Amino acid sequence: MIDWNNIKQTVLSRYEEGLRQTPQSPVYHAEGDAYVHTQMVCDALKRLPEYKELNQRQQHILYVSALLHDIGKIHTTRLVDGDWHTPHHAPTGSNMVRELLWKEYGLCGNQELTQIREAISLLIRYHSIPPVVIERDTPCLKLHRMAANNMLAPDFSIHLLCILCKADMLGRKCADQQEVLEKIALCEELAREEGCYEGCYPFPSVHTQRAFLSGLDMWKDQELYDDCWGEVVLMSGLPGTGKDAWIKQNVPDLPMISLDDIRRANKIPPTAAQGKVANIAREQAKEYLRRHQPFVWNATNITAQMRESLVSLFETYHAHVRIVYLETNWLSLLKRNSSREDSVPQSVIEGMMGKMTPPETYEARKVEWRIV
Repeated sequence: MIDWNNIKQTVLSRYEEGLRQTPQSPVYHAEGDAYVHTQMVCDALKRLPEYKELNQRQQHILYVSALLHDIGKIHTTRLVDGDWHTPHHAPTGSNMVRELLWKEYGLCGNQELTQIREAISLLIRYHSIPPVVIERDTPCLKLHRMAANNMLAPDFSIHLLCILCKADMLGRKCADQQEVLEKIALCEELAREEGCYEGCYPFPSVHTQRAFLSGLDMWKDQELYDDCWGEVVLMSGLPGTGKDAWIKQNVPDLPMISLDDIRRANKIPPTAAQGKVANIAREQAKEYLRRHQPFVWNATNITAQMRESLVSLFETYHAHVRIVYLETNWLSLLKRNSSREDSVPQSVIEGMMGKMTPPETYEARKVEWRIV
């Protein structure tokens, strides 16, 4: 069971001083510092009719998301040309929340807890998107990519995201409040029209889903011919999550490209430049891809940028890609890592966790989150 009351009572106090010391642009936040804004957002959320209609679990998830939605501003706020700016505060805050809920509040270790944690992290990551999505070149694609995460984190939806975004706007003093609320309403209407307001659109096949979410200009109900010859498994997860064991148990017959093995064979420490390791691994992959040989790529792959370059390479050769993300609770992770011959320092793992984003549905043909 999740002790929601403990989270609500203690989590904001942890960041109170930092938020109080975080100024905001008087143009968009005339109410004052980030702490005042956070309090106003939480109050506005509880008053929203849409919030009151949600079940208790959804209310808990949204309220914690509201409490923590702007903690990224503590580290990203900058004074530029006489005004305060907060570039990338949403993804920064999302990563901070993931680490906090995983390590200190135990939202890890089983599928449900991970899904709840990631629903909160996704809501925070994307809470700035609804007012601006209509102005994007591909608003429908962005909505579908976000909504597809409902397949991995069932508590996340465009519906809940827009409720959080409304509370965020109502919890501030600014001249364009009504205009922005109208843009959020347009986002909601578009998501309803696109069939992704409550969850992922029901694409006719996984191949069509992958093609559409990858950005291919196509009709989302179009049944595409699948010309892929086989599957490449791309592992993802922090050191000590059991990637080697999972491979032995689930795909033991597939050849494996292991960056750890390449480092050992070439006597390259993990702390050294990794360009040579990556080049060797990619050349091995190309050999398998040219022969249409399925294989496993075994590395941490903790960021979307890392995964994207590999998925692009594999799909260029007409392989379809399955990303398998593994995680465990914090203490088990540290214990497993310490028992490895080439264990990674705890400080390095903590740094990696701060940067990590689990794979999202749109990143590959198939994405799995496995708790080990």
